[in-house]
Amino acid sequence: MKRKEFLKKSFTLTAGGIVMPYILPTGRLYARTNAPLADHVVYVLFAGGVRQQDSILQQYLEGSQGLSGIGGNIMYNLFEGAPPTSKIAYGTSPSGQPNGSSPIPKILSQSLQKQGTVFREMRSVNGGHYGGLNSLITGSASTGQGLKVRPSMPTIFEYARRHGGYKATDVWFIGNGIGNSTPLLNSSLHPDYGLNYGANFFAPNITFGSEGYDVLANAKIYHPQEELEPIYKMKNFLDNTYRVRQGQMVGIKNTDDEKTRIKEFIRATFQKKAAGQLSFPPVSGGDGATIGYAIEVLKEFKPKVLVVNMSEVDVGHGSFTGSLQALHRADHAVGYLWQYIQSQIPEMSGKTIMLCAPECGRNLNPNPIKDENDWFGYDHGDSNTNRVWGMMAGPNVPSNLEVGSESSPVGYVNDFSLTIAEILGIKFDVQTNGYVDSYARSLFERI
Repeated sequence: MKRKEFLKKSFTLTAGGIVMPYILPTGRLYARTNAPLADHVVYVLFAGGVRQQDSILQQYLEGSQGLSGIGGNIMYNLFEGAPPTSKIAYGTSPSGQPNGSSPIPKILSQSLQKQGTVFREMRSVNGGHYGGLNSLITGSASTGQGLKVRPSMPTIFEYARRHGGYKATDVWFIGNGIGNSTPLLNSSLHPDYGLNYGANFFAPNITFGSEGYDVLANAKIYHPQEELEPIYKMKNFLDNTYRVRQGQMVGIKNTDDEKTRIKEFIRATFQKKAAGQLSFPPVSGGDGATIGYAIEVLKEFKPKVLVVNMSEVDVGHGSFTGSLQALHRADHAVGYLWQYIQSQIPEMSGKTIMLCAPECGRNLNPNPIKDENDWFGYDHGDSNTNRVWGMMAGPNVPSNLEVGSESSPVGYVNDFSLTIAEILGIKFDVQTNGYVDSYARSLFERI
């Protein structure tokens, strides 16, 4: 679709629309400032650093290991393009040896690029993992943001709940683990927002891992005097899972009904896992399992906003082969997620916009570390680290549209927060509060 054609057709539903007021948790009456573009948002973060040359530019080993004629697309659920035809090391073989690895079959009959809009060349504003994630969910560069500290600026979760009037179980952050600062990204330290408007944080690979199974799967009511040891074991597990920072629990305040529903969800999920009935992608594990548990949350709660974090590509510092395999599996998992929403969750099918973006890129030149194929790894810190891509698909998103190029980049990772705000119908209020960076725009405005 051409840009001019889209501009003529877009946003017709916002013109002259009648909107209804909402009662917010603050108790004040509030009317949405623009009509929502979709009922649900699913936001997939490719954390860990995704190199532009190896992903959307489809250079495979040409742009990384100096091997001419060995290009190709290893993310064919997201992007258009033919896969590599030789030195196949990105598939599912444990060895990852060239020509000894089996690529994962394509999930989607039509790539997300064809179904939606791709921003081919965007800019990250922070080359570090935590700073990058901060920018993706706050719309602020937060250059002075410290590690293992909650964001200083409000997150999209808080904007959604405060200005959209959503309850706690309408907004979820699915983390890939509990290390570093990940569990702290579900709300900010901002005095006007904070935990009262935060998202339910869930680290499923911890909760439903071996330790979680020992502590929670067969949970019973313990006598406080006679069975202190299991009580303390459970407390320690929960503290380590949800973390206490600066006197605040990472978890947020759910109503009693919401707590009961979450407890029942956890119990049912343990049962499904034992019976092999979880909705995992065909090739799972790691980020794929995180996506599978995110699907379970979508099925149960039909949230208005769900953000899911993936980070297996972070192995690229020391294993380039491993990073290729992780990118390929992540593409598979995201394709499966989108297909599942459209085919298996009728309440969200055709009513969901999905957005995808890396937190940052990786260096142009390699580091000295070689992997099992004698391929060099890549760190992040130079200007190539700021090169990233973005994507969105769903209702009111133009299909088969490409925006930006290497010579003319369009957009920043800071734009995603305002984009989600526009999808939810609260962009004006988020923008006028002044907590997102002044140069940030909704991606709909960038088209």
